[in-house]
Amino acid sequence: MKTILHKAITRGHFEQDWLNTYHTFSFGTYYNPERIHFGMLRVLNDDSIAAGMGFGTHPHDNMEIITIPLCGSLAHKDSMGHTEVINTGDVQVMSAGSGITHSEYNHSREDSVELLQIWVFPKIKNVIPRYQQYTFAQADSSNKIQTIISPIAKNNCLWIHQQAWFSLTNLDEKFEVTYRINEKENGIYVFVIEGSAAIKDILLNKRDGLAITEAELLQIKAITNCKLLLMEVPMR
Repeated sequence: MKTILHKAITRGHFEQDWLNTYHTFSFGTYYNPERIHFGMLRVLNDDSIAAGMGFGTHPHDNMEIITIPLCGSLAHKDSMGHTEVINTGDVQVMSAGSGITHSEYNHSREDSVELLQIWVFPKIKNVIPRYQQYTFAQADSSNKIQTIISPIAKNNCLWIHQQAWFSLTNLDEKFEVTYRINEKENGIYVFVIEGSAAIKDILLNKRDGLAITEAELLQIKAITNCKLLLMEVPMR
C-alpha cells in the first residue's frame, strides 16, 4: 500500500464576500503541480456559500460532476430542463458529456450552505448529458460502508460514466470497518468530512485526505465519531 497524506491546512483556499472554498486539487487561482488530480479524480472542492448567493449559469462538458450538500440546501437549474433542490442527505450527479449549462444557488435566504463538489474524468467523451439525484438514509451508512455511486445503473445507487465507486461511512468511536477495492488497478481517496479516523496508523482529522494506491483492502478505525467519503477511481 502506498499513501500520500493531504492535511486540511495544505489545501488551496479562496474567499470572497459570498464564497469560502477549499481545493484539494489545483483549481481556479490555486495551482500546485504535485496536486493536479488523483487518477481520474480531478476536483474535490469544499464550498461554503452565503445565504441567497451562488454560481450563475456557466458551462461544463466531458466531466462527471458530483455534488454532496453537507449542511443546508442548494437550488439547481440546468439546460436539460431540471429545476431541483438538493438537500442535506441528497447526492446529485451530472454527466456533462457533450455540453450543459447550469446554475447553483444557496436555497436559503438566511443560512449558508456547505457542500462538496467533485469532478471525475469520464471514460467516454461526448455522451448525452444526464442528471440524477437520490436521497440516502444516514442509517444505511452507520458503522458500515454505503455505496452511493458506481459504474452500474441500479436501485438505491447513482451511476457515472467511469469505473468508479463512491461510498459514505458514519462510524462510532473505536468502530472498525473494512473496504475492499472493486478493481485491482484502482486507487482510493479517503476524505474525512467530520471527526477523526486512522488507516494504517495514519491519523486523519476533519477535512484531511489520504490518497491510496496498490491496496486490495483498507482497514478503517474511528478514533472519534466520524464521517468519511471514499472515492475509488481508476488511476489511468
